[in-house]
Amino acid sequence: MYDLVVVGAGPYGLSVAAHAAAAGLRLRVLGRPMATWRDHMPDGMLLTSGPRSSGLSAPDGGHTLADFRAAHDPAAGPGAPLPLATFIAYGRWFGERAVPQAEEVTVTAVRPDGDGFRVETDTGERITTRTVALAVGAMPFVNRPGPLLELPPHLASHSSDHREPRRFSGRRVTVIGSGQSALETAVLLAEQGARPRLVARADRLRWTSPPQPPERGDPPAGPGTGRLGRLWWRAPWAVRHLPPAARVRLAETAPGPAGAWWLRERFEQAVPVLLNHRIRAAAPRGDGVRLHLAHTDGRTDTLDTEHVVAATGYRPDLGRLRLLVPQVRSALRTVGGSRLPELSAGFESSWPGLFFAGPLTAASFGPAMRFVHGADFTAPRLLRGVQRRLGDRRGATTIPRPARDGASAPHGT
Repeated sequence: MYDLVVVGAGPYGLSVAAHAAAAGLRLRVLGRPMATWRDHMPDGMLLTSGPRSSGLSAPDGGHTLADFRAAHDPAAGPGAPLPLATFIAYGRWFGERAVPQAEEVTVTAVRPDGDGFRVETDTGERITTRTVALAVGAMPFVNRPGPLLELPPHLASHSSDHREPRRFSGRRVTVIGSGQSALETAVLLAEQGARPRLVARADRLRWTSPPQPPERGDPPAGPGTGRLGRLWWRAPWAVRHLPPAARVRLAETAPGPAGAWWLRERFEQAVPVLLNHRIRAAAPRGDGVRLHLAHTDGRTDTLDTEHVVAATGYRPDLGRLRLLVPQVRSALRTVGGSRLPELSAGFESSWPGLFFAGPLTAASFGPAMRFVHGADFTAPRLLRGVQRRLGDRRGATTIPRPARDGASAPHGT
């Protein structure tokens, strides 16, 4: 039996695994390293967070992004946006040095098994372990607008479906959204010869400000601005002490949609925008799609396009985490009646031995958990939580199963 199985090999999974391996835990890491970034992010993309906020976490503070860039890209400026290809290469480099080899298998189920778990994979293997850390990233939680769900994939897609924007060269493409993903998707489409248009519910587009030179000892700058923004970006531990309703609201709304400052000039010279509109309905028409739009003042419009890309982000939700069996999923306590798990200071859920890392932890530790930056906060604390749980299990004969919390919303299949 293993001490820990880490499910996922993105920035959070690799960081947790690095800390667990250094602590001598009997460990398995399941997942394709940096898969979301390699398979679901567009060529030419730049990371929203700056290089100082985009490093993975090793227990000795080594294997940093700065180390990697010094060796592989010494000409890069310290404040320059981080290219996707560089970040992917860095993540794989980190994994090769800090983590036992990740196994490129898909986990199909996590089930209770005695006082631990059985992790099942698509290869038919069944792995028994005392604890599990789910670091599954954002892909299980892709958010697609309801009116687009009935359209076939050749007419409507999500921004995460496209690695190569040039496939749309010469075509009229409507991008839905007003955040960084929507704005950058539209720019990359235009730069690859497509004819994009942006449609957004917002009344105006918002852009971040260029970073200021850091003062000595300042934490890395990030999307958090203002007093509350600095709190959730720089002190995730403090977010956990907010009332549940406030934590849920923060997880769902912060940071608001905005484009990175370095993208603005490229966008404004290349992409027409239709603001104050939402999609009311969508239907195939000829070789494309007719969108029925509703204006905020009540007027309606139609827009014909050849393809629609929903750059509408992700919505973490325990109910969509299908690899976790319903017996466990429905028993987990949640934050303020949301569909996000309530977690201990060590990232442990109400089911003993089950830990979470990444977007599903945002209602416990704030929106920084949706960014790579949160991995450095998560990894050492989650390891301490695992070590405490392993100590409890090695010294006890039985582990009580969690009772349902009447104040929490149960989740079905």
